[in-house]
Amino acid sequence: MVEKIRVGALISGGGTNLQAIIDAARSGTMAADVVFVGSDNPDAHGLQRARSSGIPTFVVDYREALRSLRQNPAGTKLPEDFRLDEARAKQTLWPRDADPEKVDVFLAGRAVAESLLLEAMSAHPFDLLVLAGFMRNLTPYFIDRVNTDRTRPRIMNIHPALLPAFAGTDGYGDTFRYGCKVGGCTVHFVDYGEDSGPIIGQRAFPIREDDTLDAVRRRGLEQEWQLYPECIQLFAEGRLQTVRMSHELTGGKFCERTVVKILPEKG
Repeated sequence: MVEKIRVGALISGGGTNLQAIIDAARSGTMAADVVFVGSDNPDAHGLQRARSSGIPTFVVDYREALRSLRQNPAGTKLPEDFRLDEARAKQTLWPRDADPEKVDVFLAGRAVAESLLLEAMSAHPFDLLVLAGFMRNLTPYFIDRVNTDRTRPRIMNIHPALLPAFAGTDGYGDTFRYGCKVGGCTVHFVDYGEDSGPIIGQRAFPIREDDTLDAVRRRGLEQEWQLYPECIQLFAEGRLQTVRMSHELTGGKFCERTVVKILPEKG
């Protein structure tokens, strides 16, 4: 029997993926208990879903934290363990030729909000953190404090497209507008970039000529509700292993990437 893991969740909106995870935990199809639900949005309906299931909730209002930084940058206290140069060197959310001042303001502002997030999360020990529609990019400051063992990432995200295609906030919309014949969703570990972490699992579905964008999104969500609990279960079973791979390209250059291997069932 697989020992249950403790799952924390971050959301920003309605929380339909959160509900699928709660339902899977309750039914026993996923060896996990949801131990907290946090949000950057005080009005997120997913918070009510959690409370209805007796799950502790908290809110860190990013808008207020970022507003305070903009209004009084000199008077805003950054986390004592935040190192701007380290975060700047690790992040891949911004291109290397981006305005350094804008990058620094972004990283510092996020660090203020993320430190509050980490403080709220510290009251609820967890084994895995899942982003279930959390609409904030995480910085190296936050990621490194959750992924304390670099060989075992423990932040998952679900994305509404077949990565690496159509990263960003509107995966189904981008898929539909591009004219793709197949849509899908992806669960991946979070790294320092935007939807660029190693892929754990994907589900695909056909896009018909008479489909609307709403229809594509509806079918995509139905796939998400199945895929996310499946991937969490693989984590609970200890069957996800990250491996660093190196591939030779033309011209003698090499490309390195991290991939997830799904190990066979034990026993």
